[in-house]
Amino acid sequence: MSRLFLVLAIPCILATGRPLEAQSSWSDLVDLFQVWRDFERPTFVEGVPNYTAANMARQQRELREWKDRLWSFDIEDWPVEQQIDWHLVRAEMNGLDFDLKIRRPWARDPAFYVMMYPSESDVPAHEGPVMHGWIDTWTYDHPLSGADAAELAGRFAAIPAVLDQARGNLAGSNARDLWEAGIRSFRGQASDLRAYARQVAGTNSELDRALDQAARASDAFADWVEGELPGKTGPSGIGPDAYTWYMHNVHLSPYSWEEQLTLMRRELARSHSSLRLEENRNRHLPPLERIQTAQEYDRRLNESVDRYMAFLEEEGVETVEEWMDAALRAVNGSFTPAASGEIRNFFQEVIYRDPDSFRPHMHHWIELARMREDPHPSPIRATPSLYNIYDHRSEGLATGVEEMFMHLGLLDDNSPRARELVWIMLAQRAARATSGLMLHGNRFVMEEAVEFAGRWTPRGWLPDGDLVRGEQHLYLRQPGYGTSYVAGKIQIEELLAEEALERGDDFTVKAFFDDFYAAGVIPTVLVRWEMTGEKHPILDVDEVQEAPWR
Repeated sequence: MSRLFLVLAIPCILATGRPLEAQSSWSDLVDLFQVWRDFERPTFVEGVPNYTAANMARQQRELREWKDRLWSFDIEDWPVEQQIDWHLVRAEMNGLDFDLKIRRPWARDPAFYVMMYPSESDVPAHEGPVMHGWIDTWTYDHPLSGADAAELAGRFAAIPAVLDQARGNLAGSNARDLWEAGIRSFRGQASDLRAYARQVAGTNSELDRALDQAARASDAFADWVEGELPGKTGPSGIGPDAYTWYMHNVHLSPYSWEEQLTLMRRELARSHSSLRLEENRNRHLPPLERIQTAQEYDRRLNESVDRYMAFLEEEGVETVEEWMDAALRAVNGSFTPAASGEIRNFFQEVIYRDPDSFRPHMHHWIELARMREDPHPSPIRATPSLYNIYDHRSEGLATGVEEMFMHLGLLDDNSPRARELVWIMLAQRAARATSGLMLHGNRFVMEEAVEFAGRWTPRGWLPDGDLVRGEQHLYLRQPGYGTSYVAGKIQIEELLAEEALERGDDFTVKAFFDDFYAAGVIPTVLVRWEMTGEKHPILDVDEVQEAPWR
């Protein structure tokens, strides 16, 4: 009899001393998931979430009871699909445990207290940790209705009190890189608040006042963080051992910190060498010219969507749904002028030379549309996982299909030089991922990470230090995110190889991707279990996990 069976078959004793009978119903798990999400939120006092040390200590004490409730489920005879849902809830509980013990963003990371988000992320939820009570202004229709304006006035009015609490919560933090980056985050929030105030000016006097006070409070908080910075001398990374535990038990990624570093270095070398070979093959061809006008931009971006949708259909890549085209076309963006020789944002340098090379990465927006139009039947999978647990699956797919679809022929009708762009993007992602790992391993400080990522990005297309600092700040705040693009891609490639070997002559690309998408935006080790029946060893847990202490 396995240890897991013993844990599940014997009634658990809760932290309260009250016995908990074993449960066996998947519907009970769904019910637990819904109330668990309520528990994960801190308590609110007059619109302000309570992240004080005392309240978080209380949540830590009570978390063990929630874990006991989860482990009371006898899941051994459940279908694999339902066991996967249990593991998703387990990963979320491990994520909160890790935050309470190790990451502690409310006590270490000033940027945690940023509340306003003016644009939508291309993944299921916000990238990186966010405090409860965040404000997504992009979700509101404009001009604002009276009810929405009144609601936003109340929500923005909480920002000064949130930042007053933050000063106390952050006392004792010594994570220098997080503090320095937090200054930029709050200068940015102050700017966003003032821009939004201009957009909605005159709609509601209380809203006008709340936005003005929130912007002033954000500037004052940035000044406070900057004033405290000279005394901050400690590392911001969580260390290789904690990073590995987090990957295995929260993000359900099979690779350790050391394995990911090896993989990133390998992909960095592969991308650079492949680029040089492509360049040699294309040496007699003219360089790709950048888009020069707004009219050309609109035409070429729309033509790119046309070609991409036809490619997915005609090459039998995946089942095409009618809502996919609109999802892609809605995020084409608009033309940004630039002087001759001026470097735009890195990805604009790619898009402005050949939109098709980056088009597969925009599969993100098809994924988000799928979650709206055809949500997974499980409420647990239909809801974006906490703690960016989906990142290796979501970012790994978007990055992986750039190269996969190139090999499938997406770029064959364009200039051969478009292939060079795919290798440049992979090199940039492997370089910044390596920097992020070195930050978490406390081998780099921020400026070393910035220098490494810029130096290893081909053609000097990453000269903007602030852009690189912003990316590295995200990766430092959210362990695993920086490597998710490449490590996630590799997991999908491994799964494709397994499926092709198992199915033999019956294997088709279309069946693979359709089955892959049908599992939902969940870690690839769980998708693999559902598709192949093979359970990865990191899922063979036989006791309640406890996050390691620093």
